[in-house]
Amino acid sequence: MDKLLNQWKKISLVKRIIIGMIIGILLAVTIPDTAKPITILGSLFVGALKSIAPILVFFLVATAISQHKSGHHTNMKSIVILYLIGTFLAGLVAVIVSFLFPVTLTLATEAENVTPPAGVVEVLTSLLLNLVDNPIRALYNANYIGILSFAVLFGYALRNAPDTTKTMLSNFSDATSSIVQWIINLAPLGIMGLVFDSIATNGIISLLSYGKLLLVLIGCMLFVALIVNPLIVYFCIHRNPYPLVFKCLKESGITAFFTRSSAANIPVNMRLCEALKLDKDTYSVSIPLGATINMAGAAVTISVLTLAAVNTLGTQVDIGTAFILSVLSAVCACGASGVAGGSLLLIPLACSLFGISNDIAMKVVGVGFIIGVLQDSFETALNSSTDVLFTAAAEFGQWRKEGKNIEL
Repeated sequence: MDKLLNQWKKISLVKRIIIGMIIGILLAVTIPDTAKPITILGSLFVGALKSIAPILVFFLVATAISQHKSGHHTNMKSIVILYLIGTFLAGLVAVIVSFLFPVTLTLATEAENVTPPAGVVEVLTSLLLNLVDNPIRALYNANYIGILSFAVLFGYALRNAPDTTKTMLSNFSDATSSIVQWIINLAPLGIMGLVFDSIATNGIISLLSYGKLLLVLIGCMLFVALIVNPLIVYFCIHRNPYPLVFKCLKESGITAFFTRSSAANIPVNMRLCEALKLDKDTYSVSIPLGATINMAGAAVTISVLTLAAVNTLGTQVDIGTAFILSVLSAVCACGASGVAGGSLLLIPLACSLFGISNDIAMKVVGVGFIIGVLQDSFETALNSSTDVLFTAAAEFGQWRKEGKNIEL
């Protein structure tokens, strides 16, 4: 048994996850009733990630702020601007592609137990209120905006604390990161349970029936990852961006694809930033922040599914309204819930722009949950890998201005 475990550990995590996914598919297709108990593995995996991620974000940000040296330059302003530009352009690409390749839907059963926001004002109001949420409640509810705001305040308040206090805070941060890594190492079992549950519940045929929708969604996300983002990076560093783009997709995107959690992928992104020799004072804040507001994949999902609903109902869309949808999807994406499928809950809000009733919009959300096994994985991979990409682009751009050597 020890030999088998050692051989298993020698296999890369991605390969182990793929093996788990294949086993999950085979069990779902061949013996779905007999193998049904393995769905608990998926629930345990997701539950563990959801429970530890808020604590991780708090300690990482608080530690980074507390140890920040006065007068030390960071690139946070540039990074936030890149986050917002990237999210808007992703929404715009999704709108353009949806016009070029219109998709109609066979509407699914209305999604249950979800309550979409009533309008953009409610989304923005909720974001502001979440900033001042009770910190304990913010941790309990995985309110990352609230967690970030209080982590910044605690970190700033501890800047003049004794070094022993800062060391203890750093030790808690390292310990939490280690726990997340342990959980991620169990991803093959968790992914096996999640894939089994998705296919056993909805069936492979249900995914194939939405093949064109998936092609448009995934095609948009790949276009953003391989064309739009490299152009943004080139504008910052004035050199071939693809070595950096592919490194981020390989080291961050693949892991995020399987874990389907930007917050849980934070330790992976932090290690990648360290490997790229980026400034820790910057990436310790920008990576957790990006996991909250840098949501290019969510903007794509909201735009594509909204316009699919519009096409299904035969509603005509003018260019002005389409542009407004790009802006709206970007704003909504920044307010998307941190849970898997959180971007889907913003679709009714975007649908209201075209006068689509909430009942119809919730059926579109139901479609989103059916294809979520692929849609949410690609979405998270794009979101999380872009956090590192834009953090590195901003810093490398600064290095270029200062005449420093950039090694990709």
